[in-house]
Amino acid sequence: MKKQTIAVTIAGNDSDGSAGMPADLHSFYARGVYGMGLLTAAVAGNTTGIYAQEVMPLDFIQKQFDVLNDDFKIKAVKTGMLANKKVIDCVAKNLRKYDMGKIVLDPVIITKHGNTLLDDDAYQTFLDQLLPLADIITPNFYEQQKLTGLKLESMEEIKKGAEMLQNMGAKNVLMKSRHDNVNQKVVTDILLTEDGKFYEFSKPFFRTDRVNGTGDTLSAVIAAELAKGKTIIESVKIAKDFTYEAISHPIEVGSKFGPINHLAAQEDIK
Repeated sequence: MKKQTIAVTIAGNDSDGSAGMPADLHSFYARGVYGMGLLTAAVAGNTTGIYAQEVMPLDFIQKQFDVLNDDFKIKAVKTGMLANKKVIDCVAKNLRKYDMGKIVLDPVIITKHGNTLLDDDAYQTFLDQLLPLADIITPNFYEQQKLTGLKLESMEEIKKGAEMLQNMGAKNVLMKSRHDNVNQKVVTDILLTEDGKFYEFSKPFFRTDRVNGTGDTLSAVIAAELAKGKTIIESVKIAKDFTYEAISHPIEVGSKFGPINHLAAQEDIK
């Protein structure tokens, strides 16, 4: 039998499959990695909105950590929706306790529309307990602004912000570009690696409202590639290419803000 590479997503479940744990597992599968899910929350939603959510009990989250690490050799983990201070504390404690391989931190602090997802207490716990554990952090534009206190209106500021996040403890930092200007031509993400070097990853801007799960997918593919032994630079490039293919071949799922197309990214369907 072929020994399978394992990655774990620590995230919430979106019932419509567009984001959160489902998007992560789609991404793991598409990149040839066996994906496991450690559930922190569950969301009742569809392409028109989110209508209810439940946070998992702490003892249940803890049990998932224990049983997964008791049986499996995990090569990488990525975090998603962590909901509150107690959940963040639990996740950070277990990431220090267990060797779960590379840690990809997708902050899930503020949505791509600018809506805050964590209260002040939970946010501070994220900064103190979780961020220093990250092999790479992948904040969206609004999260970058929140984390750094900068407006990020120039490349100089973006690089300064990346250095600030690295000084907070993250080994590598991926500053994801904005993609909400209909007139923009390209989307360029900036990677600051552990050795202090900067790299740019650009793709054409593709205008569509089918973008649910974009950030989850990017960070999940990075985790999958790191699990397979790829470098940070290789992993980010593959993730950027994969996410662009998924965005630029939209599919009709639901009536409004639908998911990206993991199948197109997997099979390179044109």
